[in-house]
Amino acid sequence: MSFPGPVNGQAPADEGSPEPGAGADGYRRLNRKCMLSMYIDYAMWYAVLLVAYILTKTYAEGFLGSYYDLIRYGFLLVLGIALVYIAAAPPVFYARYRYRITEDRVDVRCGVLFIRHTLVPIERVHQVEITRGPINNLLGLADVTITTAGGEADIRYLEIDEAETVADRLNNLVGRMLRDRMPATPIPRPGAADE
Repeated sequence: MSFPGPVNGQAPADEGSPEPGAGADGYRRLNRKCMLSMYIDYAMWYAVLLVAYILTKTYAEGFLGSYYDLIRYGFLLVLGIALVYIAAAPPVFYARYRYRITEDRVDVRCGVLFIRHTLVPIERVHQVEITRGPINNLLGLADVTITTAGGEADIRYLEIDEAETVADRLNNLVGRMLRDRMPATPIPRPGAADE
């Protein structure tokens, strides 16, 4: 989910000094293990496609009749395209993925075929959740899912310690924002002047 905000290379309003571990542009990069996680995930999906192709080639000739060759060649084309994508996508994803958290927003840039720039204002954050699938769990990676009123945004493939740090920081920023919005002086209760 993307929110309106400064895009196309415009500098955010609150540049400040970069965080420890962030690049000169203030963005943090992913651990290289994200590529291994993606390769394993894609390999599992590719194995499913390959099994479907083998089953089609072995058992579907009589059932498909004159469409058999067309479907078999279509399957081979899909398998070829998928293989190229699987080989190329993880390094491209790793090279393009970056994120930063400022006092007022979460900023994520990512994409393989299409580039996405997601901006989540801190004031819209309702919930922060850390999730780990079986592959990421084996590799010590986790995703941070940010829930807003309009949907969800993810910071993916973080090391577990970093995911915990990101979640804590977001919770602290939301808490600080809520405290700043509270009135400085308590609102008098009705009838308090009569007591």
